[in-house]
Amino acid sequence: MTYFGRVLTAMITPFDQTGAVDYESVGRLASHLVNHGTDTIVVCGTTGESPTLSWAEEYELFQVVKAAISGHGKVVAGTGSNSTREAIEATQKAAELGLDGTLQVVPYYNKPPQDGLEKHFSAIATAVPDLPVMLYNVPGRTGQNLAASTVAKLAEIPNIIAVKEASGNLDQVSEICRLTPPEFAVYSGDDSLTLPMLAVGAVGVVSVASHLVGDSLQQMIQAYEKGQVFEARDIHLKLLPLCKALFATTNPILVKSAMQLQGWSVGKCRLPLSEAPVALVDELKNIMAALELLPTAIV
Repeated sequence: MTYFGRVLTAMITPFDQTGAVDYESVGRLASHLVNHGTDTIVVCGTTGESPTLSWAEEYELFQVVKAAISGHGKVVAGTGSNSTREAIEATQKAAELGLDGTLQVVPYYNKPPQDGLEKHFSAIATAVPDLPVMLYNVPGRTGQNLAASTVAKLAEIPNIIAVKEASGNLDQVSEICRLTPPEFAVYSGDDSLTLPMLAVGAVGVVSVASHLVGDSLQQMIQAYEKGQVFEARDIHLKLLPLCKALFATTNPILVKSAMQLQGWSVGKCRLPLSEAPVALVDELKNIMAALELLPTAIV
């Protein structure tokens, strides 16, 4: 088992009707997730709507989730920024709060070259030498790709132990696995690519779908590890429509809709993310019904 486990949930941030963070629902949801397949919860990542959260809200979220799942799972803080200084300050705070790791996204908008990316992540890791760091490459959102060669250089830093790879490029994933040591953990950043990425050396997934099917994702990964590849394939194919439907518009709009369909009070996304189109919610509802993920009263 790797340090962060196999299934990491990029947790949504529940809001109340006024748009404030609903910390009570946060705690309930975190507890539910670790009881249904989640090894580690990633707090205040993209799915947690970090761009619209204040640092004060994020620090409170870290503490609420840590208290809710104490002893039952790890907590990783999304403390990345396109400002190296800001990322260091936030990550030091996460370390002070006793969290288990940090997720560091590629700086967005300013599009640093590979040399700048290497220096950015190195500076953060050096500032918190005892806190495990997971890199996060998602060029579709940041506008810049973290090259496999850069990941390999960063993997030489002792506390940079993993990468969430969401480029969608299996060749790049393969190259990362080829260039990094066996103990460096590569995670899929796309639910639908988890099984294909396992085949080239990944160890798990930082998941959105695990809000709904965490147990099934654990079953798929464990089946693959045991050599039960056809069983793993069958689970992958069964979950594929759900994985695709959750990303039919900008995440986390539809996963929040899915949680509401299950009866969770998670509120709307904060602007500038808008409400889910009715047609997409209807399609999602049908897929969830086919997977028996809806309460009886809704089916």
